[in-house]
Amino acid sequence: MTIRVLLADDQALLRSAFRVLVDSEPDMEVVGEAADGAQAAALARTERPDVVLMDIRMPGTDGLAATRMITTDPELAGVRIVMLTTFEIDEYVVESLRAGASGFLGKGAEPEELLGAIRIAHAGEALLSPAATKGLIATFLAQSTAGPAGAGVDAERLSALTAREREVLVLVGGGLSNDEIAERLDVSPLTVKTHVNRTMAKLGARDRAQLVVTAYETGLVRPRGE
Repeated sequence: MTIRVLLADDQALLRSAFRVLVDSEPDMEVVGEAADGAQAAALARTERPDVVLMDIRMPGTDGLAATRMITTDPELAGVRIVMLTTFEIDEYVVESLRAGASGFLGKGAEPEELLGAIRIAHAGEALLSPAATKGLIATFLAQSTAGPAGAGVDAERLSALTAREREVLVLVGGGLSNDEIAERLDVSPLTVKTHVNRTMAKLGARDRAQLVVTAYETGLVRPRGE
């Protein structure tokens, strides 16, 4: 299966470089290019890409707004978004995850990292690298959701989960892969995948990245040091 990729960046030279890289892979093809968020959202509707490489900062409609436009469209439920940012330590990264992005990557990433990110997002996995940035995401989420006001809502969101699904959610939030969770719980990776998929369905999560966000927002997982 060929992964269909949409490029959204206001720098034409960078888009060209990304196109050459992506089109050089036998399992990928670029299906469109956009210079701003509005074009990206429009092309997502017409081309139905599997993955969008979205610059977080663009003139006019930025990547964050475009991500919301795409992820709130029921017809584009299968589209995965990887945010590209010049500065990985950026509060907008957190907002992009909340908006439905599958993760983010710095523009200085190596070519293999970029190609890997596309494949990871296409597979429905969370792309929250480098690992150090997870702590930043966790901190922002904890700061913005701290306090008792959301406690009732959080309890309601989690009430549909079984004890095992909560346990799996905590481990997903901790950044563990299915294989690592399987080893921790002494079950098969297939069983873990089933629990993850059921948890996603119950919480209305688009992908694994959204489970990570939920784990922090509901307080199931706390930033290190708390």
